[in-house]
Amino acid sequence: MASTPANTSSARPGADAAQAGRPRPVALASYRPAIHFTPPHGFMNDPNGLIWDGKVFHLYYQYNPHGTHAGYVHWGHATSPDLYNWHDQPVAISVSEAGQAFSGSVVLDRHNRSGLFPQLPLAHQEAADLKAAIAAISGPGAASAFAQNKASQDGEGGLVAIYTRSRPHSQTQFVAWSPNQGTTYLDWPGDPVLDIASDSYRDPKVFWHEASQKWVMALVQARARKVSFYGSADLLHWRHLSDFGPAGLRGVDYECPCLVELPVAGEGTPGESQTRWVLFVSINPGAPLGGSGTQYFVGDFDGERFTPENTLLGLLDFAKDCYAMQTYNDMPSNDVPGGAAVYLAWLSNWQYCNELPTQGWRGAMTLPREMRLRRDGEGWLRLVQQPWQLERLREAPLPFRAHRLGPMERAHTPLPANLAVEIEVTVRLEQGPGSQPGRFVIAFVNRGTATMPGEELTVGVDLQTNQLWLDRSGLRGYSQPFFTGQFSEALPAGLERVELRIILDASTLEVYAQRGMCVGTALVFPANPLNGLELRAENAQVTVHEARVWPLRPTMAANRG
Repeated sequence: MASTPANTSSARPGADAAQAGRPRPVALASYRPAIHFTPPHGFMNDPNGLIWDGKVFHLYYQYNPHGTHAGYVHWGHATSPDLYNWHDQPVAISVSEAGQAFSGSVVLDRHNRSGLFPQLPLAHQEAADLKAAIAAISGPGAASAFAQNKASQDGEGGLVAIYTRSRPHSQTQFVAWSPNQGTTYLDWPGDPVLDIASDSYRDPKVFWHEASQKWVMALVQARARKVSFYGSADLLHWRHLSDFGPAGLRGVDYECPCLVELPVAGEGTPGESQTRWVLFVSINPGAPLGGSGTQYFVGDFDGERFTPENTLLGLLDFAKDCYAMQTYNDMPSNDVPGGAAVYLAWLSNWQYCNELPTQGWRGAMTLPREMRLRRDGEGWLRLVQQPWQLERLREAPLPFRAHRLGPMERAHTPLPANLAVEIEVTVRLEQGPGSQPGRFVIAFVNRGTATMPGEELTVGVDLQTNQLWLDRSGLRGYSQPFFTGQFSEALPAGLERVELRIILDASTLEVYAQRGMCVGTALVFPANPLNGLELRAENAQVTVHEARVWPLRPTMAANRG
């Protein structure tokens, strides 16, 4: 959870950009994505507590239900059978006298190692019985009751949240348990479990480390730019293991650490894949493109200490709107030992998140993304990302033929209204005649009106510099000093074959290039809906090996206005 301006907690509910005097775009109603999660109302930022409990996926998130600005932070909650069809749930953790409910994680304490779960079928009790059971372990002598329960019980456990309570001059770590399968959480009477008398100490990410048989927590000393690691046998008593940093990008605050073991594609023997540990650290402000961003380090974790294998760092995203990523705990998978590494991130940036031109709500999550590592042409390990099982949402592809484009030629197809679309394009590029740089362009366009010229959103490749770009500056639905328009990423030298996968969903754009080795995420706000797709060759010969366009079945439309 990032530090926010002091006045945001009292911001006037509903004071969005349109109400503040900016022109109201025609496309305002169509800014709500169809397949990306957005809150029903209010303000949303970091994902929290991501876990598969064996039946459903849980998404908790930083949430202000009382206004469309950051502040007054609760844990919002939604559940899904597949990470796309989301169902809103009641607020899971509320603001209390102990402070706002900042970021954290949720684990499944299967064997009740914590002793937090009494031997009562709480999920099946009537409301009165539930209240009585809670009172029995929350009243006088609660600490000893917990200790006795822990000593005598080896029963079934449940979901436990580990998160930050934030007050104006302190941030401490709390543990809470759920008596009703993740719907709500009750703070442990012994909280806080960690307190170092700091106001920049937050965002615990906890996971079970099988090799050392303990829970491991990564959290940040934000202003000191350190990630601190702790270990615990019971989730209640934590031992400091080590610190990492300062390292990588300086920024102002480190936030939202995430340590995960990833397979290395193409390495290792069948049934025994090679892996590396990757430490993700979000920074805000001070990311290379401005505002917030996420860096990662590749290395090893021995249960006590993370050691990077070199001094290189990577960036999670080459654009500006992917922050505070968190992986799912207990993610199921058929082909990855220990489960696939799938994450969600906040699709926004702290530089402008409080001013976005949406109405009644602000904030979106990225699509769920699976991560692996792969070596590039120079032998360096690089993060690769792809949407998790997005193919399940594909409708019948649109008819679109484009085999070869000569210099200055283009192919066009209309796009369906109010639907997310996925585009997969694989092309071979050759420099055209003359000294002008050859470029291949994918453009989302509208034709405009009599009073407003057309707009375009482009993704393209420059052959002369071997760079991929994303350009949202041709859209006119939103303008703000930090809402920069153009982003780029270097591609391998001598590149001739380009693979692009692009998902446009209302006000969200996700770009995956070269099988996910280059990923860019951006908010996009056209003044009118983008209703056409063009492939263009600019001073280049383009052979199109594949060009497919799929409308994607809406998953959020039934739950959102």
